[in-house]
Amino acid sequence: MEKRNLRKERIGVVTSNKMMKSIVVAEVKKVKHPMYGKFVLKTKKYVAHDETNDCNIGDTVKIMETRPMSKSKCWRLVEIIERAK
Repeated sequence: MEKRNLRKERIGVVTSNKMMKSIVVAEVKKVKHPMYGKFVLKTKKYVAHDETNDCNIGDTVKIMETRPMSKSKCWRLVEIIERAK
């Protein structure tokens, strides 16, 4: 039996839930500028599959890499870490 590779996991904030069974998750990280040394915020957006459709904007969620489900969707929701206030 073949061993499956480790799947990438990301933690981010839901920025859009207007699609059916899909959410947009933004991952923000601080990166040091190579020349000037100032920390710059970099944002990466992921489209993730939300089977139960229960995420709201502002929720902190964990997503995991999965097989491609559509043109832009190859991540799925693992858990909702914190609900938006």
